[in-house]
Amino acid sequence: MTTDAPPPLSTTAPEPGPPTTEQFIRVQEGEEFGELRRSYRSFAFPLTFAFVAWYLLYVLLSSYAGDFMGTRLFGNINVALVLGVAQFATTFLIAWWYARHAARVMDPRAQAIKARMEADA
Repeated sequence: MTTDAPPPLSTTAPEPGPPTTEQFIRVQEGEEFGELRRSYRSFAFPLTFAFVAWYLLYVLLSSYAGDFMGTRLFGNINVALVLGVAQFATTFLIAWWYARHAARVMDPRAQAIKARMEADA
């Protein structure tokens, strides 16, 4: 059952489309996006470097300082076990710290950029 009637006229404004490539490039080259990127890099890069250095220290100590790593601290707990558990604790601490930093500093900036882009579209 078809009809030849035209579709009804819309009384509301059409939905804006997705941002264009030019809009993305303009935002990416903007100062606000650059500040967001610097905020991320100034947090993530030093922590990544520190964690990799900490991990490599653990590996090197395990490989070349067996006597030190085998030193008993109490009972059957030795230095290697304590440092190994500290690796896990460090991982969770960094993840928590990053999530807190992102929610407090980066997410509001990213949301503001997104809202402006969607309003311009």
